[in-house]
Amino acid sequence: MRLVNQQAGFTLIELIIVIVLGAIVASMTTSILTLPINAYVDSARRASLTNTAESALNRMQRDIRAALPNSIRISADGKTLELLHTIDGGRYRKLLASDGSGDRLDFSLADTGFDVLGELQNFATITLDRDLVVVYPLASAGNNPYAGDNTVIMTSSSTANHINFLPYQFPLKSPQQRFFIIDTPVTYHCDLSATQRENKLLMRYEGYAIQSTQTIPPATGGALQANYINDCLFSYNSGSNTRSGLVTLTMSLKDKSGESVRLTHQVHVSNQP
Repeated sequence: MRLVNQQAGFTLIELIIVIVLGAIVASMTTSILTLPINAYVDSARRASLTNTAESALNRMQRDIRAALPNSIRISADGKTLELLHTIDGGRYRKLLASDGSGDRLDFSLADTGFDVLGELQNFATITLDRDLVVVYPLASAGNNPYAGDNTVIMTSSSTANHINFLPYQFPLKSPQQRFFIIDTPVTYHCDLSATQRENKLLMRYEGYAIQSTQTIPPATGGALQANYINDCLFSYNSGSNTRSGLVTLTMSLKDKSGESVRLTHQVHVSNQP
């Protein structure tokens, strides 16, 4: 008796059916996985842009809160903000002690110093013979620190509880006997002139000379704060005697893929000098 070997396998039709079913399953799987992956990538891009914008806005907020009262100024197009940065301040002696001792600030002549009521908190950070003493800063003509009014250079003989300065007659008394010490102007400028998105920048400038007229942007002292800037808008409400001033900072960023975010911060500033 002779045995016959029988071979088993797939027919062409069965192979085609398997291929078609596999393609359908692969298509469904790809569709299911693609949506959440794309959503994650989009979310990561938005988070990166948001972190960049928030970091820049928080830096601006810190500087604005340390601004000399009435020193905020905004360019006409709303793309540039400038302020005078304070590093210390306090109250000056208005009257002599009952025994005649002490050094009061005299507004009737070119005085050269006064006692601090208490002491300066950040005296170690002050650069003597460079930083400026300011009394009753206003934004009006004749009382504008940007124009050199109400300001005088501290001298090297100053201490934490007594300030000496070059001979100067302050024009106005502070109702609260306040004085401030400033070290540098600070400017934030949105540069949107570049054609590529990554080169549209928010820049911070410091260490340049105080100018009576706003220079946009300053010539020196620039440092990058954020790129991919799509637009920005700064505004300032100076407030009144009954309410603080308000600075509004709006910034939008857009990356190469077209993903974008828009953030707005509002910062209250005290304008009571």
